[in-house]
Amino acid sequence: MSVYVGNLSFQVTEENIKETFSEHGKVISVQLPKDRETGRMRGFAFVEMSSDAEETAIIEALDGAEWMGRALKVNKAKPREDRPAGGRDSFGGRDRRY
Repeated sequence: MSVYVGNLSFQVTEENIKETFSEHGKVISVQLPKDRETGRMRGFAFVEMSSDAEETAIIEALDGAEWMGRALKVNKAKPREDRPAGGRDSFGGRDRRY
């Protein structure tokens, strides 16, 4: 019961998101990923709602809506894909450079 929220302002806070999304249901959690190197917001978030109905209501109400000067992209979050460990190819070896 999580939604992906893209095209966020880099000034957005967890509280901003909770306040806006709670108008459409109970917000369980908000994840605002940051860039590891710069510490800057990456421009997207994951918002966990308490039910599928609330998730659907959020998507219908906010997808494409302008918020903080940007048009939001809101949709159902997809499961995280397993990726090979950094610097390794799909066969488990190091990237090869010739």
